[in-house]
Amino acid sequence: MRSVPRVYRLAVGYELFRDLTRAREFIRDHCAERIMLEQAAAEAFLSPFHFQRTFSAAFGESPHEYLTRLRLDRAKLLLRQQSLTVSDVCLEVGFQSLGSFSTLFSRLEGCSPKEFRRVYSTPDLWTLKVAPACLLRFSSV
Repeated sequence: MRSVPRVYRLAVGYELFRDLTRAREFIRDHCAERIMLEQAAAEAFLSPFHFQRTFSAAFGESPHEYLTRLRLDRAKLLLRQQSLTVSDVCLEVGFQSLGSFSTLFSRLEGCSPKEFRRVYSTPDLWTLKVAPACLLRFSSV
């Protein structure tokens, strides 16, 4: 989980930050479900518009951006496994449409979910993408 800069915590105050953190945990715990802004705002005891503004000020991203990031991170984990189809991954992480999932994934990750799976599910290619070349050279000796 990303750490929150101290400056954001100071900008919103301790009690409000605590309530916003509770709402962020609610979003994290229910990220595969359909979450309405009103539900998350109710967790922080705020109106939806005030919640959106203060959440962005406190965490550096909007509630929607946070939810999308959580879903895509989970999708990347699931895509590395061969047990689920791309459609199943889409539904598992909380997207309603395969088309919107694929488009968003491609735009943010730079490749389609299918291409991501092809590259990152192969152990040899995964090692090449993650491990520095100097480490690979020493491991083959």
